[in-house]
Amino acid sequence: MARLFGTDGVRGIANEELKPEFALKLGQAAAVVLARSSHHRPKILIGKDTRISSDMLEAALSAGLCSVGADVVLLGVIPTPAVAYLVQKYGADAGVVISASHNPYDSNGIKFFNGDGFKLSDALEDEIEAAIKSGCERFLKSGGEIGKIQYDTRAADHYISYLKSTCDIDLGGIKAVFDCANGAASTTAGKLFSALGVRATLIHDDPNGTNINDQCGSTHMESLAQAVTAAKANIGIAFDGDADRMLAVTEQGDLIDGDKILALFARQMKEDGCLKNNTLVVTTMSNMGLFEMAREAGIDVATTGVGDRYVLEEMERCGHCIGGEQSGHIILRDYSTTGDGQLAAVQLLKLMARSHKKASALAAVMERFPQVIINVRVTNSYKETYLSDSELLDKIREHEALLGENGRIVVRASGTEPLIRVMAEGKLFDQISHAAQEIAAIIEAHSRA
Repeated sequence: MARLFGTDGVRGIANEELKPEFALKLGQAAAVVLARSSHHRPKILIGKDTRISSDMLEAALSAGLCSVGADVVLLGVIPTPAVAYLVQKYGADAGVVISASHNPYDSNGIKFFNGDGFKLSDALEDEIEAAIKSGCERFLKSGGEIGKIQYDTRAADHYISYLKSTCDIDLGGIKAVFDCANGAASTTAGKLFSALGVRATLIHDDPNGTNINDQCGSTHMESLAQAVTAAKANIGIAFDGDADRMLAVTEQGDLIDGDKILALFARQMKEDGCLKNNTLVVTTMSNMGLFEMAREAGIDVATTGVGDRYVLEEMERCGHCIGGEQSGHIILRDYSTTGDGQLAAVQLLKLMARSHKKASALAAVMERFPQVIINVRVTNSYKETYLSDSELLDKIREHEALLGENGRIVVRASGTEPLIRVMAEGKLFDQISHAAQEIAAIIEAHSRA
């Protein structure tokens, strides 16, 4: 049986795979597991993004939590990292976010933070899954022990105030366009960046429940690039649906991906003498150009599996202060316990202001190796067994041998979608494109068999 939790909580199509009945049981199990060591009535925060299904799942989760005696604080529509921050600020026992991040509106998800603002370990998620399977009826409360629900209307303001405090210079000379993905950043980005003095223009900041991530945000950078060049802005920044990641474009509309942002931050930290352990933490999907930049700059690089939670685990284990993913999850541990798109945006604008350089000049921090990524939609059964496909493994080894030291191939299952991702990277585009296409063709054919 497949594990209930993926790399970022529980995901599924709302009201098909992710139903209110399940959300209620998940709320019960989570409260029992996460608050079992507390000697008080548990307090659990819930934040959500703008999907039409988020209200439905919020109601079911709240009912489940209250039914086993937990008090619930509803934060409303708010970015994922705000929940991580507010759990600590409010002294709550846990935080819950209802979001499917960068996925289409018909999907949704539920992810948890512990009382210290960190995503849950695999072991804790397994305990919650076991509690769902065994049932939580024996923990149901009655009378005055049933939990209460409160509504917090100041949550976003507290979060914005904190992000403002991380910037100690004037950003008034910067003209920027922000793509809010019709998601959670729509509630915070305008206030935040205007308060910092940025001449801010917002696009895709009018959510209607079904337009989150729809041809916008960090997975669709085209409209941002057009808006930046049309407005003659200095930079453009795009968030995803729950604003835990960000990507940028230069004044010319060219992409600044997560690897380049990490490279910029790590190099500046080294120059400032605050790059702890002289180490940057990235995943196996980071571009080879980032590793080349790090070697030239004398920066050590630690590599983890794909998923910001694994990056953070390595950071915590070794005491590193910066890590992230090419997709735009940027973890600045001196400020946050999780990836935070708006925090990263503030720090990128701060770096621009300090350096007095154009975004295009900053983006030259590293040279990207050509990279081809093909996402192959597969059945869940093949997603669980593809690593035993001998023909696929032989084909991967064949192309790895051809690429040699000048390239690499990474094939992995998505932790949040029914996809297998094929990534080929090297100096010759035609060679890596051919490799990726041949490997993807085998996956597609065998998944249908």
